[in-house]
Amino acid sequence: MTRPGWAEAEIPGLFRRLACFAYEGVLLFALAVVTGLIFSPLFQQRHALDYRYGLMAAVASVFALYFVYFWSKSGQTLAMQTWHLRVLDLQGRPLTKGRALSRYALSWLWFLPALAGLYLSDMQRSGGVVFSALLAGIIAYALLAKLHPQKQFLHDRICGTRLVTWRQVKSPGI
Repeated sequence: MTRPGWAEAEIPGLFRRLACFAYEGVLLFALAVVTGLIFSPLFQQRHALDYRYGLMAAVASVFALYFVYFWSKSGQTLAMQTWHLRVLDLQGRPLTKGRALSRYALSWLWFLPALAGLYLSDMQRSGGVVFSALLAGIIAYALLAKLHPQKQFLHDRICGTRLVTWRQVKSPGI
């Protein structure tokens, strides 16, 4: 079900999707900071390592709420609105809350192989190594989309969703 006044266009290019990914990261950083500012006094966290697993769970939960809310409401997060991207199911409909939650959970595929490799190699102590491994994992995951016929990411393929370019059609009088 598409909204009147909107037109669906082509599959967005990889550069635009990665730019949106980077912008989303900035927004998520702000969301994580606000979550930490609420969590810390609420649990009287005196040291950064106190209740760290609770804080990680809180941040992951807030991230899940953010994505599920926006993907099931309009198909666009704040960053996706800026970059004119929208996530839909394969029939062109907005995502259900369940599908949005599964897409969020599977979107961690961007990071999990690199993090698992770091953990298994016991190299997670060095910041430069962690950054390099995560960057290499993100680039490899993004390039996997080139192998898909519609250039979709692996988590979209598994969830039955697709990312499309979505621009508002302007009226001729405006």
